[in-house]
Amino acid sequence: MPAKKAGRQQAKRALRTKGDKTETRTAIAKAMAAMEGDDTAEAETAVRAALKTMDRAVQKGILHKNNVNRRKGRIATRLNKMKAASA
Repeated sequence: MPAKKAGRQQAKRALRTKGDKTETRTAIAKAMAAMEGDDTAEAETAVRAALKTMDRAVQKGILHKNNVNRRKGRIATRLNKMKAASA
């Protein structure tokens, strides 16, 4: 019986976090796509939105803190390279 209940609970949790995971992935993808273009202002706003979304995912327990910090560092490095190339 306990395994059945755990399965039901996990299904509920998965439904609850699915939207947040999707939102996070979409924000990251938009930031990456914005950095592919030439507009640094657009890229900065997209990256800022992605960072906020990732921080929210950490607070909700959807993503691990170290995972998000690594991703944020990589995105920031990429944005800085883009800024340096355009300047």
